[in-house]
Amino acid sequence: MLRAVGYADADFAKPAIGIASTWSRLTPCNMHIDQLARRVAEGADHAGGKSTVFGTITVSDGISMGTPGMRYSLVSREVIADSIETVVGAQGFDGLVAIGGCDKNMPGCMMAIARLNRPAVFVYGGTIRPGAGHTDIISVFEAVGGHARGAVSDDELHRIECKAIPGPGSCGGMYTANTMASAIEAMGMSLPNSSAQEAVSRAKRDDSRRAGEAVVSLLRLGIRPRDIMTRRAFENAIATVIALGGSTNAVLHLLAIAHCAGVRLKLDDFTRIGRRVPVLADLRPSGRYLMSELIAIGGIRPLMRTLLEAGLLHGECLTVSGRTMAEELSDVAPYPDGQDVVRPVEAPIKPDSHLVVLYGNLAPEGAVAKITGKEGLAFSGKARVFDGEERCLQAILDGRVREGDVVVIRNEGPVGGPGMREMLSPTSAIMGRGLGDKVALITDGRFSGGSHGFVVGHVTPEAAVGGPIGLVRNGDRITIDARSRRVVLEVDARELARRRKAWRAPRPYARRGVLAKYARSVSSASLGAVTDLHED
Repeated sequence: MLRAVGYADADFAKPAIGIASTWSRLTPCNMHIDQLARRVAEGADHAGGKSTVFGTITVSDGISMGTPGMRYSLVSREVIADSIETVVGAQGFDGLVAIGGCDKNMPGCMMAIARLNRPAVFVYGGTIRPGAGHTDIISVFEAVGGHARGAVSDDELHRIECKAIPGPGSCGGMYTANTMASAIEAMGMSLPNSSAQEAVSRAKRDDSRRAGEAVVSLLRLGIRPRDIMTRRAFENAIATVIALGGSTNAVLHLLAIAHCAGVRLKLDDFTRIGRRVPVLADLRPSGRYLMSELIAIGGIRPLMRTLLEAGLLHGECLTVSGRTMAEELSDVAPYPDGQDVVRPVEAPIKPDSHLVVLYGNLAPEGAVAKITGKEGLAFSGKARVFDGEERCLQAILDGRVREGDVVVIRNEGPVGGPGMREMLSPTSAIMGRGLGDKVALITDGRFSGGSHGFVVGHVTPEAAVGGPIGLVRNGDRITIDARSRRVVLEVDARELARRRKAWRAPRPYARRGVLAKYARSVSSASLGAVTDLHED
């Protein structure tokens, strides 16, 4: 059977290298990954291995956003991890290179790598180039909100839609894809600069070939993923995500990857690290610049060196190059003079993390807020409650959400959604209607990396399992305070107890199929929403 798929006599003596490709024509994030997989194969074969490319799935978050199809997004992370683990385990590959483009590809690939613990390298498919007029995918979503309030014409909306996505690559700001690629590089599991390359570039093609060579080298050196993916490596990833102003999804995904690697990582670790790490990069969605502009000044490596020199990274951590992080960063040049994409440590955008873990009677097991400070640090208002994203979005577009409201979207958690949909459509509509600093939004779902504004997600326990967010009623006062890290439902405890007695679990969205299986097996968002949780 191996001869039939291309093995010659000499190949049976070589290490077998599996190459997991997330290629698909479903989305620009992945439409070029088949070409990168061939470059990885060339590198592995040239270094003395025998490569075999195999496929796994992707879904498009951007295309499914705001629809029932978004329920499958986080589910796809588990399918990707399970499928890669299944193929590599069944085929008996000695090493693995996994290539991801869209948001869930990266954590899915990394979860499989961590479970398998065979020499492995991750390759990021690369970022998209900017659209005409400095536009990107979020420009389109926010233009929809602008159109709803009459600020964007039909022609202008159509022009933005046609020009914002010019070709292959992942969404162009410091959204979830670029955030997770940066986190993986900071963790040491991809080659230097892999996270900061355009999808259509010689640098990305060369990165792919070198990854194939690197995995054969790791085999010879006997270096496995869990030698690299230590607790301190995860702390490096968290610090880098914070400095870049990255996505709240990094919290969910790093918790899940750590679980697969056997590393004890908790929500409170993000708070501990966030107290001392500043936000330095002025990147979208809350900032001005796109990933391509960060690439043009040197990518994330100069920023990582800055963090290392400030004592905010662990330099002794091993990387897939076989060298330590300090060794890898020792010859990195600083950013050029005059650039204002990345601030110096002594003049940060925010002196501590924008990823704020909140607790309180509304989120006794925690919630994750994305607060840059531009929206303010506290918000108090009356609840406008919606059971599900669609009802909320329509209310925003119709002008029924007003200044001072705290929008509550519930029954969108891992179990209740199921699948913990991203609330990019509502948050973009809020921004488009000019309410970004005038309303807050709370949900047991999650947010796209492109979301910004005063937003709190990952509320746990979620409504579907009896969490307090399921007890909120229209008109209840809710207070969010990033300084005290509290999110409080200002309702008397006896009244809440009365409501709890009357509460009934919502009817499951699906009773069979992958969504039903997911809802039955998924853990809380505060534990990474993994589906293989077990007691040690």
